[in-house]
This record gives sequence, structure tokens and C-alpha cells, in this order.
Amino acid sequence: MAPLTITALREEDVDFTKPFMTLGISIIFKKPEQNQPELFGFLRPLSWMVWMYVIVAYLGVSLLLYFLARFSPFEWYNPHPCHAKSDLLENQFTVLNSLWFTIGSLMQQGCEIMPRATSTRLASGIWWFFTLVIISSYTANLAAFLTVARMVTPIENADDLSKQTEIKYGCVRSGSTLNFFKESKIPTYERMWAFMSSHPDVFPNSSAEGMIRVRKGNYAYLMESVMVEYNIQRDCSLQQVGGLLDSKGYGIGTPRNSRLRDILSSIILNLTEESTLHIIKDRWWREKAEGKCDDSDTKKKDEASSLDTSTLGGVFIALAAGVALAVVTGIFEFLWKRKQQQYLEQKPLCTAMFEQFWFACQCHRGDDPPPAAPLSKKLQKVNKVLDGNGLYMGDPRSQFIPYGMRESLHVPPAMNDNANH
Repeated sequence: MAPLTITALREEDVDFTKPFMTLGISIIFKKPEQNQPELFGFLRPLSWMVWMYVIVAYLGVSLLLYFLARFSPFEWYNPHPCHAKSDLLENQFTVLNSLWFTIGSLMQQGCEIMPRATSTRLASGIWWFFTLVIISSYTANLAAFLTVARMVTPIENADDLSKQTEIKYGCVRSGSTLNFFKESKIPTYERMWAFMSSHPDVFPNSSAEGMIRVRKGNYAYLMESVMVEYNIQRDCSLQQVGGLLDSKGYGIGTPRNSRLRDILSSIILNLTEESTLHIIKDRWWREKAEGKCDDSDTKKKDEASSLDTSTLGGVFIALAAGVALAVVTGIFEFLWKRKQQQYLEQKPLCTAMFEQFWFACQCHRGDDPPPAAPLSKKLQKVNKVLDGNGLYMGDPRSQFIPYGMRESLHVPPAMNDNANH
């Protein structure tokens, strides 16, 4: 008893029993390796050229809003509406506010600054339309790039195999599979036979040799489907490609006109009806393989909806870089403000920075002024250079008194002239 395929040519020499196993020719191929997800894969929905254009457009529109706001008289407004005759006018679109307005629109978060003039409103409206299209396109393509890397098989069926020449394919050098392609009149199989016959090296001498070539890669082996199923249950790196190319069965060969054929055929039918043959096959094909590769594909499909750090790691790196930049900027702002008020501060830099940090950590003091040179301390320290009647005492530090504080401090005109110089 052997896996002897029932064919018309063999039927001329021996008598076959009823088939005890139904099968067909199938393709076994090595699974392609999964591509490792990129760390900054969230940038892939848009090409690097599009990202560059978006950055240039962001800077260009920001500068345009800045110049339009300064040029248009309708963008200047009175910050004190109670004083209608005041000549003091302000413009909310500074360079930083213009950059903040456009980035808020791009991130779909909005901004507290709103344009007043018709020209700035037109520029803002077309920028909002631009961001709507960009964000919608990015979001639509993001899901396809953030899922786990899926295995893309270069061939899906026999027709794909026959239309390419990069992947070689073949069958055992002699046997029913070779005769099937040789005698087939189907165009797909004719193309496959023309390729195989023109490349004699694609025919292995045995199925074991063919499986070795499959494991090395870039080679597809054509063999009976039951043998394909047996091998992929024991080697998870292999897969079956496409369906069955034909339909046939395994039978037991007996001598011509032998009574054993009818007896064996009756036994085979009884075993088939009782599902005994199916149980035996399942035992040797699956149970003996200990379920090594049964659920691998199912698990991978279930995990396809979960994202790990290898895919979203770039987002966390961008977040960490932004947080670090914000901290450095905050320290720079503190140092810059202290430099402007150095004539009022007498504490060492480290002490002042620690006090400011400690104040920031005390949430219950949210309504108190920060220790970084509050106005009360400014008045006390400036008054040290003035006498009790508000007269100038000649301290050279007085020339650094801010212009806006002179009127409230009763600075005499002589001091104003000195400060102006």
C-alpha cells in the first residue's frame, strides 16, 4: 500500500480500488519574511516632498498673515475701548502669534487669535481649506501604515506563477504531476510546462530534494495537496499557495482481475462512512505534529489590530523631544527675563531659579505672584535709589528704571533725561 495516484495510464496495467484519499496538485512556497515596522512610520502617509511643502506653506502663510495684519488698517484696534479717543493701537498678529495661529489650525486645535480684516480672513480661510485636505488625506492613509507589517506573498495562485520568471517552480522529475502539466491543454498550465521544460534544473529527483529547495527560498514546488498539508503542519515557514490545480485520488493497486480489488474497495467504503480514515489522517497529519503550526496564522491575524512600540516608537520620541525643547525654552525665558531685571534682583541666579521652581510646584499658591521680581519688590528696590520725597539721589543704577514706571515713582525730569541718555 502506497500513495499511488489513480491515473488512466496506470489503469491499463493494474486495477485500482476505490480512492481512500482525495487530493489534487497544489503549490508549496516559503513564507515571505515580515518587514520590520519603521520607527517613524507615522510619517509615511505623506512623502518627504509633501512634508517639505507643508512646512514651507506653514511658514509662508504665517509671514503673509503677519505682513497683511500690519499693512491693513482694519487689523489695528484700541485695546482700551473705554477710552475711545485713545491714540494707542495694538495688532494681535505678531510673528509668534502668526506662527501660533497657523499651527493651531494645522493641528485642528484652533486658537484664541482671530483675524479682523477682510484680507487676513481670506488668507485664514484658504489656509483652513488647505489644512482640511492635508489632515483628511493623512488620516485616511495613517491606518494602512501603522498596522503591523503584513506578509505580502509575491504569488497568490498558479496564474501568478505562470506570468513571472523570477521565482522558479517545478515538480518531481517523473510522476503523475509532471504528466499532468505535459498533457494539459489549459493555457495557464501550458505556460507553466513551457517554462519548466525550458529549465531542466527545476525538476528535483525526489520530493525531499524539492522541499530543500523550497526552504532555501525563491522556489515553488508542485506536489500533491496531502503532502503539502503534511509539510506545512511541521514547518511553519512554509505555506500553501492557491487552491487545487486538479482533482484525483490515492488508491490501492491490485493485479488485473483480482478479487482483492472488490474486497479492499468494500473495506475502504466502510472506513470512509465511519470517518475512520479521516480520524487516521488527522492523527498523523495534525496530532503527530503537536499543533505546531495550526493556529499561527490565526494568531497573527488577531494581533494585526494591535500596535506595539516598534510601530509607534517614533511618536514617543517626538513627544520626548518636544517636552525637552519646552523645558529648555522655559529655562531660557526665565534667564532672559532675569537679565532684563538684573538691576532689581540681588539674589544669586541658582537661588532665584530654585525659588521659581519651588513656586511652580506649589499648586495652592496659584493666585500669588511668582518670586521672579514681582512689582512690589520692584518698587521697593527702585525706591532705594530715591529719597523719602521721591527725589533722585544720584545712584547710577537709576538710569535703568523702566520708562513705564517713572510716572508712578515720581521720577524727576533730571532723572528722565539721564535715563534717556
